[in-house]
Amino acid sequence: MSKRQIYLESLPHDVALERLLTALDQAGWGPQREVVPTDKALGRITAAPVRARISAPHYNASAVDGIAVKASDTFGATETSPLTLTIGEQAHWVDTGDPLPPGCDAVIMVEHVNLLDDGHHSGARCEILAPVAPWQDVRQIGEDVVATEILLPEGHTIRPQDMGALLAAGILEVPVVRKPVVTFIPTGTEIVEPKADPAPGEIIEFNSRVILSMVSEWGGTPVRGPIVRDDYDLIRRTVREAVAGSDIVIVNAGSSAGSEDYTVHVLKELGQVLAHGVAIRPGKPVMLGLIDGKPFVGLPGYPVSTWLTAELFVKPLVYRFLGQQVPRRPTVRASLARRVTSPMGVTEYVRVKLGRVGERLVATPISRGAAVISSLVRADGLLVVPSGLEGIGEGSEVEVELLRPLSEIQETVVAIGSHDTSLDLMGSFLRRKSGFYLSSAHVGSQGGLLALKRGEAHVAGVHLLDEATGDYNTAYVQKYLGRPALLVLLARREQGFIVPRGNPKNITSFRDLARPDVQYVNRQRGAGTRLLLDYHLKQEGISPAEVQGYRWELFTHLNVAAAVKAGDADAGLGIRSAAQAMDLDFVPVAWEEYELCIPAELEEHPGVQAVLTLLRDPEFLGAVESLGGYDCADSGRIRRV
Repeated sequence: MSKRQIYLESLPHDVALERLLTALDQAGWGPQREVVPTDKALGRITAAPVRARISAPHYNASAVDGIAVKASDTFGATETSPLTLTIGEQAHWVDTGDPLPPGCDAVIMVEHVNLLDDGHHSGARCEILAPVAPWQDVRQIGEDVVATEILLPEGHTIRPQDMGALLAAGILEVPVVRKPVVTFIPTGTEIVEPKADPAPGEIIEFNSRVILSMVSEWGGTPVRGPIVRDDYDLIRRTVREAVAGSDIVIVNAGSSAGSEDYTVHVLKELGQVLAHGVAIRPGKPVMLGLIDGKPFVGLPGYPVSTWLTAELFVKPLVYRFLGQQVPRRPTVRASLARRVTSPMGVTEYVRVKLGRVGERLVATPISRGAAVISSLVRADGLLVVPSGLEGIGEGSEVEVELLRPLSEIQETVVAIGSHDTSLDLMGSFLRRKSGFYLSSAHVGSQGGLLALKRGEAHVAGVHLLDEATGDYNTAYVQKYLGRPALLVLLARREQGFIVPRGNPKNITSFRDLARPDVQYVNRQRGAGTRLLLDYHLKQEGISPAEVQGYRWELFTHLNVAAAVKAGDADAGLGIRSAAQAMDLDFVPVAWEEYELCIPAELEEHPGVQAVLTLLRDPEFLGAVESLGGYDCADSGRIRRV
């Protein structure tokens, strides 16, 4: 019998969450107490005030090496009229930490004692030149902690120094809030365990590792269930078993309204559906409910949706069980580099890159695809577009929630422009050699120059051929940037046709791209590689309409190589290093100069200076040449435009 039934709401996020939390309160779900050994309590949250069992120190102890005395016996001692004390009678040798002998209430440091007789034996005489006050150089009982005093309050997260204080106060066990057990069940017939060579149609399961790592950071106990294929009875049985041993159950994928999206029906059979569909983007198909008084969360399958909905709905549950408030990430104000459009009635979470260019902190939106996990790797923050807006205009001041420390963002060189594989190496070398980070976005050479003009970047990678002069970059910098700049050579690089191993279609010239049996993959409008193609097509008298795939646009050389590797294209124009990285063949076309354009006013920026230094570093240049298709003989050359 088919279990398909479309049941999708569009609740505001706060309404959906409040429904779940209210239902959990009514079910009595929440913090529970357990006792753990103190030396295993790091990071745990105290379930009650913790009182000291003993004082610390629990006896009067010497704070120095010297002689213990009764302070009143030392009164009257001066340099001109020293007092003589007898060891074993008025003075007693003690080391740091020793208990004070009976009748003693002070210690004189050994450096201030003159020995009159040889040795430390009883009866030996010593001389002092000054009196001491009562309890001088003595750690009195309870100086640190007094027995019965509250050492840690309830709800306190135990730190390393707290563990030391607890043990010093004689507390060998501490009552803490039990960590919630969070079970994650990945579902999908197409899902497989991580492997190096997945077959077509197989999707590597990594959402569980991401979300359960987050659960661990939040303070929960993560449990990963086995991958469950799209089978209603099997999913129901797995959920039933997970509920019995967990405090929170997550099912990943199957929360939408497809023919094999069974999760909502399992929830309806085993418990109560509280929300199915929330007005957020990405992540709308999220599902919330209760089974046996425990929270059940159905997360969408796309990785960015999974991550975001876990942040919005699972994180509050973990902190609620721990009796804690959800910590807020720090935020910054930034200028939005490009307009963001968003549908009305939906709260959208936009990933952005951040960089300080001049006096402005600039937020640049990056990929908004729900399936692009790498966008979360590259993102510095989240911009929330409220449901009542259709977008936010370019240049608007916005609040961005930080995903990376602001200190790192302040030390970031922002590179926007043409893609080159050497930029990935540059980021690694820059961090290691100068402490700066490199943030690179690939929007094409023209897009990079426009980003510089708007003050959104420090550098732009460019390789724009001027058809009229045969020169690279100069005319375009003058046209698009319109102010003094430096053109710094990163490297000469080889462009050509990226083709499958063996070049089965025998593609050797631009004329071959017009053949009906050749599928081409292009770069985006404004990319230098696209301009190079257009130049040669014009030289050959070939119309772009004759090239199958001319309108198929990808944003990086590696994307082009991946399309050829997958068999989706027979050829694409790109750099040799991309072909070499994908183990593809390469038909050379031309050498070109790939330069970094830097506005003149940014030349003295410390991060820019670090980049210029790197372009003269033999280790970095050798690493670039090892990628294949690069000549770094003149790297670091500067032209002023």
